[in-house]
Amino acid sequence: MNQDIVIVDDQCWQAAEQRITFTAHWQGRLVSCYVSKHRLEHMTGLPLNDEAGILLAFESVRFDIEELVALKIEEEEFAPDGGVYL
Repeated sequence: MNQDIVIVDDQCWQAAEQRITFTAHWQGRLVSCYVSKHRLEHMTGLPLNDEAGILLAFESVRFDIEELVALKIEEEEFAPDGGVYL
């Protein structure tokens, strides 16, 4: 678990975009983050078909996601909108 980046407990499935949106707290700043359903399926090795399963999959790889977000932030790989996309 990365102590510099903390994922806030505000995960939300966005069906139209096929992604989960969540917030990371980093150096006193809130950063909007997104992880695609495809990425979650790749990380878990499972087909994800419903919102409940997708959110459970997110929780199962939460610390891995936290590390990926930390790497992107450290490398300043922000999208034009200031968010981090996985």
